[in-house]
Amino acid sequence: MALLWRCFANKNFFAVGILSLFLSFSAHAKEFEKKKINLGGKTLVVEVASTPDQHERGLMFRDKMGPDEGMLFIFKNEETRFFWMKNTLIDLAIGYFDKNGTLIDVQEMVSGKGIPDAELPSYPSAKPAKYALEMNKGWFDKNKVKLGSKLKIQ
Repeated sequence: MALLWRCFANKNFFAVGILSLFLSFSAHAKEFEKKKINLGGKTLVVEVASTPDQHERGLMFRDKMGPDEGMLFIFKNEETRFFWMKNTLIDLAIGYFDKNGTLIDVQEMVSGKGIPDAELPSYPSAKPAKYALEMNKGWFDKNKVKLGSKLKIQ
């Protein structure tokens, strides 16, 4: 009987742990400030990641994003940036921008779903960048946003 109770208790503990983890990630998604940006003739409202913790969390564990939703990463300085898709469940496109807000690189990134951390590819910026914008896969092409386009943060 004690063994049965331990199994039941452990299952409940596990379920509570999973629920807590889920609620934690849901709460984190609400921690991102939203800002309007202009890019390629479009005005978008994006979530902003501006702290190291937010940079690390990014769009992890999200299973979908609206067609014109995204996340803008703002860094303190301009340098070569490296992104990877750890715990990222959807394919994304990333645009890297220099300190003047000029688009200097666009890459398509493959979801990290099911890929061991040691095998995840890295997506470095072609040049030093101060900003990175993650959007749904193909967004930059679909919206004809080309290198040299200007990012304006409102």
